[in-house]
Amino acid sequence: MKRKSLSVVNKVVQSSPAVKQPKLGFYSSLNQTHTYTVLLDWRSLPHHVVLRIFQYLPLIDRAQASSVCRRWNEVFHIPDLWRKFEFELNQSATSSFKSTHPDLIQQIIKRHAAHLRYVSFKVDSSTESAEAACDILSQLVNCSLQTLDLISMANPSFMNVSKSHFVSALTLVFVNSKSLSSIKIEGTPVDDPSLKILVANNSDTLTLLKMSSCPYVSSDGILCVADHCQGLRELALNYYILSDELLLALSSETHVNLEHLRIDVVSENPGQIKFHSIKKQSWDALIKHSPGVNVVMYFFLYEEEFETFFTEESPVTHLYFGRSVSKAVLGRIGPNCPRLVELVVCANGLQTLDNELICIAQHCKNLTALGLSACEVRCSALVEFVRLCGRRLAQLSVMEEVLTPDGDYGLDKIHTEVSKYLGRTWFPDVMPVW
Repeated sequence: MKRKSLSVVNKVVQSSPAVKQPKLGFYSSLNQTHTYTVLLDWRSLPHHVVLRIFQYLPLIDRAQASSVCRRWNEVFHIPDLWRKFEFELNQSATSSFKSTHPDLIQQIIKRHAAHLRYVSFKVDSSTESAEAACDILSQLVNCSLQTLDLISMANPSFMNVSKSHFVSALTLVFVNSKSLSSIKIEGTPVDDPSLKILVANNSDTLTLLKMSSCPYVSSDGILCVADHCQGLRELALNYYILSDELLLALSSETHVNLEHLRIDVVSENPGQIKFHSIKKQSWDALIKHSPGVNVVMYFFLYEEEFETFFTEESPVTHLYFGRSVSKAVLGRIGPNCPRLVELVVCANGLQTLDNELICIAQHCKNLTALGLSACEVRCSALVEFVRLCGRRLAQLSVMEEVLTPDGDYGLDKIHTEVSKYLGRTWFPDVMPVW
């Protein structure tokens, strides 16, 4: 028998006197079940079935499947398949991801731009890739996006693009898309006038805005967003544009409850030591309005730049120290961060952090996660910390080299004691040796 486009499958059906089928030699007298040969024409599958299959296929496989027959090609162009698309752009043959083929990009722009709703651009560190992304954005004139993500895989390549070129392409999307709800444009030359255009066209729908490391945005620009986008629930920005006025705007009666506020604290100028402070009354207003908000702070500072922080009570829930943080600063966290849920210390000096960790465990009753590396803690201090936190400590990641054996515990015994208080098996993390 020639297969051609037919596929032979075995199908088990109940025997019926009204329908006779050719047997393949298997017969069960117990349940009167036969195994038959059934011929299926894959080209005759219903559209919705093929569409469901296509949704699980990578783009390249989907494109190849579309050449099987005319009906499958029609399914390939159904709008539902083109509502979400990720443009991948790179200039290097050794890149970790494959670049979207130029012919496919043109086909999307010509045939499917009006169907796009969820779009992301993943670019490598080259300026050429970022410029190509801007060129594509400027051609999406017939689409109404709901989400837009601009992702630089290495260096912030969008910052190397001409500011006018980037702003022109971005504002075109802001004008044409009347229902943008999620925008991630971190590390880009977006500016205040661009945000005003965003607000003018999408103030009723915007719920998420991530724009850390955008040096052309001022505190006035982000305040404009907070004033007019009353549905904003998630916001990510740099500390230098955080202000008392912004927190009060996010706390107004007409604004929805904020769910997530991420603040990146980075030295904008080499040698900068003094950072502006935020009034406790402003933080209190935010927490009163949005009691469940996660306040996440990433610190990339040097020890002498922490003077402004943690001198009074702070509503921070998640703390990440990406550079060295002093023993004195960590000592201020326990008494001043009662809402703390997660703490990650990536580096510290040569002084042990025993008392500081125990103080944090005593004061931060919501703490459920701790990560330590490139610092020093005595084994007995870690055991005491875990004893105080108990089983609410859902995540405990401590590099083995952090732990210093003492008279009570050594590296061979600490895991047993820590596991007892956690209620589960625990071992310190070990750096793999390649």
